[in-house]
Amino acid sequence: MRFSYKTTGTCSTQIDFDYEDGKISGIRFTGGCPGNLKAISKLLEGADAKYVVDTLTGNLCGTRGTSCADQLAKAVKAAMEKQA
Repeated sequence: MRFSYKTTGTCSTQIDFDYEDGKISGIRFTGGCPGNLKAISKLLEGADAKYVVDTLTGNLCGTRGTSCADQLAKAVKAAMEKQA
């Protein structure tokens, strides 16, 4: 399933990814820091969704109270809940 998530509190405005059989792939951020977000996408290609949520939840960017990585964790958690 292709999943789109509107972010809040970050420079990126949306995250799109595929979620299938508990794995995520095809992660694409709209906006944000291109180099860092491309790296995150490559590192997490085919990763277990629970691993992504456990690893990235609470990762903050300065004083924003969230980050693109934290928003990805929220997006993946939402996808997992939708599939359950």
